[in-house]
Amino acid sequence: MTGPNFQFPIHRFSHQAMAATFEIFIQHDDARYAQQAANAAFGELDRLEAELSRFIENSDISRINRLAAGQPLQIGLDTFECLKASQRICAETCGAFDVTFGTPPSAGASPQSGGPRRGFIKLNEADYTVQLLISPVQIDLGGIGKGYALDQMAELLHDWSIDIALINGGFSSVLALDAPAGTKGWPVTLSNPANRKQTLAYLYLKGRAVSGSGLQKGPHIINPHTGKPVESKQAAWACAADAATADALSTAFMVMSPDQIKRYCSRHPQVLAMIILKDVDKHIEKDKILRFGPWDDGKCKI
Repeated sequence: MTGPNFQFPIHRFSHQAMAATFEIFIQHDDARYAQQAANAAFGELDRLEAELSRFIENSDISRINRLAAGQPLQIGLDTFECLKASQRICAETCGAFDVTFGTPPSAGASPQSGGPRRGFIKLNEADYTVQLLISPVQIDLGGIGKGYALDQMAELLHDWSIDIALINGGFSSVLALDAPAGTKGWPVTLSNPANRKQTLAYLYLKGRAVSGSGLQKGPHIINPHTGKPVESKQAAWACAADAATADALSTAFMVMSPDQIKRYCSRHPQVLAMIILKDVDKHIEKDKILRFGPWDDGKCKI
């Protein structure tokens, strides 16, 4: 995914967090004000990492991962909302997206059954507590945390009256606010991970997010139904109204079959999906690139 290049006062800022480089592009007449707004957004990012990372000892997620089954734990609002979004997408994808691990696959529904994978955490909105229903259970928000952070950074920029901006998290997730004047959206390209010179789609983002997942770093995406690494796809992308949903769906689409993705996009007509199936000889042919959703709506080029 590439950043914008406009003949407008576009200010670019970067920050390291969540093992990635986050960037913010802001169109504003006052460069100093844009810098201050970006710094505030990056401060929010650091705060969220301290709550959502399982690699930080005192984070909410680390505290949950030390719980015994049935023991309630009060957590922060952001952790609660991120877990709530995770549960929603887990149900919508019949368990293809699941932030829990360390549990036997047999504890959930099989992909053939079509039923939802049973949740292993219970959220209580009355007091913002979480309980593990069984143990041991571990939670990793790596498949949704960056997207959730982008959404919260966008809300903070709105509080600063910054409405024309683009935020990306390590080039795997991008969230666009309003588009610069005279454009139909922030231009974002999706490239074939096996051949970066091959552009698969050219999006014009405005008030939407796009996220990608793949096996460039090896078979690290686990199918929750089998407990085994995903091997049938090379990459997957999802475009949705918010970054948390796009982030989670790009992971889910790595797990789901083409028919399941097609049905999901039919039920959610604002979602775009694209996947690259992997040949047995690891050679990707053009007919192995599949797209689902309204790719011909004028906001993208293929």
